[in-house]
Amino acid sequence: MTVLRAWIDDARAAGVAEPVPAALCTVGADGAPSARTIGLKQVDDDALVFTTATWTRKARDIAANPRVSLLMHWPQLGRQVHVAGKAVFGTRELTERLFDERPLAHRLQTVVSRQGEPVPSVEPLRATLAAMTPEDVPCPPDWSAIQVRPHAIEFWSEAPDRLHDRLLWRRDGDSWAVTRLSP
Repeated sequence: MTVLRAWIDDARAAGVAEPVPAALCTVGADGAPSARTIGLKQVDDDALVFTTATWTRKARDIAANPRVSLLMHWPQLGRQVHVAGKAVFGTRELTERLFDERPLAHRLQTVVSRQGEPVPSVEPLRATLAAMTPEDVPCPPDWSAIQVRPHAIEFWSEAPDRLHDRLLWRRDGDSWAVTRLSP
């Protein structure tokens, strides 16, 4: 996790506009895979954390099957990271803290819109949004932090000769074992 945090810091230092998006892959109760881009909120010693409403497809998928993967890619740096792990719903305290750290526009949108659900028009949502104040945006009860606790992380670095550097870290109890993979 220290290496992952360092790579994210490298992306920020290199001026990557969005250094923390990740493709989240889940599998629903019906066995269908699904992928979408999420924004990581933090990288702890034991988990990568993002937030979502608990009624979304990703949250329903995680409730049905907590095995997930994340892919972070920084093409400008010739790097990517693949994480495989188990997703768990975070504590209410963590959820509320991360919600409060969101920019006001994001908090307002979270309260006004049920992201991904059909609507005949966005105009009623805009009218509701226009009438709201910052005091109207407490953390919704159906909002949650999700912690992805990795069991494997692969770090991939591009090489000009196509003999890319690949290091696979696997959790081994409380520590990690690393294996170099052939490009």
